[in-house]
Amino acid sequence: MYKVIADSSNEIDQAFLDRYPVDIVPFKLYIDGVEYVDDASLDVDQFVDNMVKASALPKSACPSPNDFMAHFEGEEDEIYVVAISSRLSGTYNSAMLAKKIYEGENPGKKFIHVFDSLGAAATETLITRKIHEVKKQNVSPKELVKIVERYIDETHVYFISESLDNLIKNGRISKWKGIIASTLKILPIMGATERGEIKLCEKVRTSNKAYQRLIEILQEEILKNGKKIVAVTHVGNFERANQIVDALSQTPGVEEIFNLKCAGLSSLYADNNGVIVAL
Repeated sequence: MYKVIADSSNEIDQAFLDRYPVDIVPFKLYIDGVEYVDDASLDVDQFVDNMVKASALPKSACPSPNDFMAHFEGEEDEIYVVAISSRLSGTYNSAMLAKKIYEGENPGKKFIHVFDSLGAAATETLITRKIHEVKKQNVSPKELVKIVERYIDETHVYFISESLDNLIKNGRISKWKGIIASTLKILPIMGATERGEIKLCEKVRTSNKAYQRLIEILQEEILKNGKKIVAVTHVGNFERANQIVDALSQTPGVEEIFNLKCAGLSSLYADNNGVIVAL
């Protein structure tokens, strides 16, 4: 038996969980001194509304090693953890410490592996799915790790956020990227480096042009690299998410597209109306 665990940057809904079960270890989020737990009970729409109105900078706190260790218990003898990029959060290190402590107290009891997703949000969604799909092949735990690590290296993520303020002020991206966006009045298309850091992909003027260009980039990647599975996640931006889904569903080779609403953490950083796509 095996179990997949992920932090709450992993975007899911009940339909996804029914096919690809995953235990979510939530971040804690803070707006104007109020703590929110990023779990299934969080009213994300209200959270985003409170965030937009906040006077202070919203912040987040990653799960502790004890939070992860609580999910290591159970009958499963294989545990696979999917963590937000180690370049964006301390979550990966927290999960690794939990693994070290658990294995020290329970030598040889379980196979535990922590994946650094090198991304966030939709990226973690795809990795969770991939783990379950590889498990169907009856491979050994070590072989699964090799296959999924290779998949992570080949997975790309892109996002558009109408405001980069939270990312800049929380140190997730450098200030110059935000200056470019605000000074030149452009909507940047962002992505991730091979190391899992946020990078500026292209600078596009006007929202319509930015989303059209994002679709072109995604289609080029699908056709060039044979991508078949896509995850689109968004912060209450159903119109743009559906626009992307509609366009990609007509792109040759695409077999499945997940269209998911962001939970609290991704909503905090992608900000209101942000859209994230991984493939």
